[in-house]
Amino acid sequence: MIDWDRVRNLRDEIGADAFEEVVDLFLEEVQTEIDRLRAPREALDIEGQLHFLKGSALNLGFIAFSDLCHAGEAAAAAGQGGRVDLTEILCCFEQSKAAFLAGLTAEVMAA
Repeated sequence: MIDWDRVRNLRDEIGADAFEEVVDLFLEEVQTEIDRLRAPREALDIEGQLHFLKGSALNLGFIAFSDLCHAGEAAAAAGQGGRVDLTEILCCFEQSKAAFLAGLTAEVMAA
């Protein structure tokens, strides 16, 4: 679900202080987009939102979530936005976020 090697590499590249800021910013920005995905479908730019979420997720190692966003983005680009399972995507984000936050200290900060 989480690519801990990617997370550790990012922390090593930017340093512990900047990493904490990146994590906070990621969680804030992604939560904003997640909240927008819960809006009525008519108000959504599903393709654009999933593209943003996919890239953000990859940066912090949220592999499963990124994969679902990628599949949804591709479906929306093919005119199948109504078939995108937003519930699955939202659930995966919540599970990934929980796994990330639970494992953050053990997996990254201890390294």
